[in-house]
Amino acid sequence: MDPLLREYLPIIILLALTVGLGLVMMASSAIIAVRNPDPEKVSAYECGFNAFDDARMKFDVRFYLVSILFIIFDLEVAFLFPWAVAFSDMSMTGFCSMMVFLAVLTVGFAYEWKKGALEWA
Repeated sequence: MDPLLREYLPIIILLALTVGLGLVMMASSAIIAVRNPDPEKVSAYECGFNAFDDARMKFDVRFYLVSILFIIFDLEVAFLFPWAVAFSDMSMTGFCSMMVFLAVLTVGFAYEWKKGALEWA
């Protein structure tokens, strides 16, 4: 086997395991699932509350805060993966810039937590 292709073997194995596990889970849920939904479960909903007629009705701001938090921390993970892969080849500037990035996100998370954006009750 070509050495270049051998480097991709773990990725191919992981992809095969992922697809296989996904197919097994979908097949098992189709076989084992209970099929007696009640009307409340199959009713249409949007943003966690009942449907409405008026398009100018106000949304609860918590839904927006949760989505913003998700986007922020999703982007954090998207930036951390390449940084972690290239960590050994990185200069001190790259390390310090990521620490500043993480500090800003930590301050934002602490602010959201202090303001109660993570509490639903």
